Amino acid sequence: MDGENQVKHPLRGLLVAQFFGAFNDNALKVFVALMAMRNLALAPATAAFEAASQAEATKAFVALTLPLMLASLPAAMIADRLSKRTVIVGMKFFEILLMGAVGYSLYQYPGDPILPFVILAFMGAQSALFSPAKYGILPELLPHDRLSEGNGLLQMWTMLAIIGGTAAAGPFSDVFGAAGGVEPVSGFGRPWMVGGILAALAVIGFAAALTVPHVPASRSKSDTGGTFRAAAQAIREDRVLRLAIMGAAYLWAIASLLGQNILVYSKATLGLSDTVASLPLAVLGIGIAVGSILAGKLSAGKVEFGLIPGGAVGMALVTFTMGVWAPGIVGTLMLMTLLGVSGGLILVPIHALIQWRAPSERRGAVIAVANILVNAGILVGSLTAYGLAVVGTSPRGIMLAAGVAVGAGTYWSLYLLPEAFLRLGFVLVTHTVYRLTVIHPERVPETGPALLIPNHVSFIDGLIMLASTDRPIRFVIDAHYYQMRLLRPFLISLRAIPIALGSGPKPLLRALRDAGKLLDEGEVVCIFPEGQITRTGMLGPFQRGFQRIVTGRDVPIIPVALDRVWGSIFSRSGGRFVTKIPRQLPYPITVAFGEPLPAGT
Repeated sequence: MDGENQVKHPLRGLLVAQFFGAFNDNALKVFVALMAMRNLALAPATAAFEAASQAEATKAFVALTLPLMLASLPAAMIADRLSKRTVIVGMKFFEILLMGAVGYSLYQYPGDPILPFVILAFMGAQSALFSPAKYGILPELLPHDRLSEGNGLLQMWTMLAIIGGTAAAGPFSDVFGAAGGVEPVSGFGRPWMVGGILAALAVIGFAAALTVPHVPASRSKSDTGGTFRAAAQAIREDRVLRLAIMGAAYLWAIASLLGQNILVYSKATLGLSDTVASLPLAVLGIGIAVGSILAGKLSAGKVEFGLIPGGAVGMALVTFTMGVWAPGIVGTLMLMTLLGVSGGLILVPIHALIQWRAPSERRGAVIAVANILVNAGILVGSLTAYGLAVVGTSPRGIMLAAGVAVGAGTYWSLYLLPEAFLRLGFVLVTHTVYRLTVIHPERVPETGPALLIPNHVSFIDGLIMLASTDRPIRFVIDAHYYQMRLLRPFLISLRAIPIALGSGPKPLLRALRDAGKLLDEGEVVCIFPEGQITRTGMLGPFQRGFQRIVTGRDVPIIPVALDRVWGSIFSRSGGRFVTKIPRQLPYPITVAFGEPLPAGT
């Protein structure tokens, strides 16, 4: 069975259940917003219409999102106390009941214009209870090296559902929706039929949920206060987890602002009919689906957070372009595709990071806390779009404001985690100039300390090591390189340890003690035991530094072979560095992790 089938098989039922749930959420949300816009007694393409349309879209987005945030509190307790499979099945059955209520609410519309928004609120609560189980079950069904790929598949099917639901809302409105004296194109005028369609899809999703594999409950007891205290403590203690959650909240705030604004842009600026008004949003979803799968492939069995700054830069450029250029429908669809791909490159590693770094016994709680912050971000994004419209900002101006916000967020993320920028560089290099093969990456423990001792063949061996594992690596590095102005900021962010070779025993021993302290903190430390880059391609004699680091510590020593790097332009083969012509492109290199050896080796 190939790798993709290994991912799809345990997730097949979950993917189908998630698809129809996300389809229903987005179809109803956009359908209700379009119905409300139909009911506006205002001329299109006017400032009053733009503001009123933003208000109706905001009502639909907030009605779905606010319960998502509030219901995340009990969702944590349920996700960790019960089997996540039980939660998934229960919430899909509840969805069937809600879709039946949708039909009744639309039967009463527009006589009772509030009821559809109330049903949207219940759907938000259902999604909140479903989410921690949906994401939390992935690490229980998949091995670690398939986690990013599994997240990519889940995000892809979610985005396909959003595409389908968003695109279907327009035809639903034109075919079934009669409001404000505007007859549907078909003459049906029966919006309740939309509820019947969505209920049938919910039944299919429930049947798929029944095929999700059984998993045990994470914990047998429930203590809501203790659950969130433990989750908050886990987030505070893990800087990467904390930054991932903050980044997810910020990303979804921007996505909410853009998603709401794009719908209004389509109606007010491009003058599109209901049938095609949701087309830019649908194309955005296609881009996110493509970006999600691309992120899963580029991660290559790791949780590759180096993709995040690349996606952020892409989002900033696209939103700036939208604000400055204000293209027509063709240009808008092209830019929506690029915006979606950029978003997918961020979504997959962020969600994978949260799932991976969250403690297994509190994973549901951590994901629920993350959901609270994410949905708070979505609310802020929706209200910001409405607020900007109220003060007279055009949809084009809102797009430009989003570009400024994305640019600021990109700078902030690179400032806090410059290591991600380094990883991005080598992700690009290893999929263009180099072709990297990693053998036995699972020999690096997922948690706890380890000392890596690779051979030293080229000037980019450190980057090759970073690209070979998703755990942060703390390098023991020659002080000469550490003091270089260009490298120093990145090496400080990597918590690299400068070692002054030839400066006497005291600085040397101090550096080795610092490396030992990092091992005591559970970090992965890497030292090149030869002490210098080979000039012949042969392995040089080992120095005794690595032995001193592990003295008195029960830490595994993992030998690493950097193979075929000799001969690359960054090695000293042929007596030249960089000025050589590459032997082939892409240049194949292999990293092989050996069996962990005891500390006394």
